Amino acid sequence: MKLEGKSNVQKCVMVGVLAALTAVLSIISIPLPSGVPVTLQTFAVALCGFMLGPVFGTATVAVYLVMGMIGLPVLAGMVGGLGHFFGVTGGFLWGFLPMALLCGWAVRSGKKLLAIPLSLGGLAACHLLGCLQFAFVMSTPILSAFLMASAPYLIKDIISVALAYSVALAVSAALKKAGTGGAA
Repeated sequence: MKLEGKSNVQKCVMVGVLAALTAVLSIISIPLPSGVPVTLQTFAVALCGFMLGPVFGTATVAVYLVMGMIGLPVLAGMVGGLGHFFGVTGGFLWGFLPMALLCGWAVRSGKKLLAIPLSLGGLAACHLLGCLQFAFVMSTPILSAFLMASAPYLIKDIISVALAYSVALAVSAALKKAGTGGAA
């Protein structure tokens, strides 16, 4: 969706709606022994980038993260608080920012073939930050951290990003047809 030419109110509404959607999709959480749950956050973050572009998509994710930092129960498993950003899953939370940015750039490029490596690059950045912090917090080698905190989620996350791209295209097409929005 192109936000250029939209009023500030429309931009704020889209940021708020997608930040709320990210919070709702974070509630769905399946805990695993590693401490990193299975969630729909990856889908939501990619959708923010694809729907709103690099600036507003990243701003949306930042709003969601700030809500979590100040203690609102919007993070996976309905928790909140600054401590979660420094725990075993904190690197993934920080990694949502570059992920949204790169997914937003993927749409802004206007080239579907470029969208694939950019969005996968965003996913890779998220997993890299997640693995690094997991390794640090758990005092484990990076390879072990990758095998515990990243590898089991890669297929699900790649599918989530692809689905988010498809949903963004469909929603943008519907909004364009209705005369209320543009294409992703």
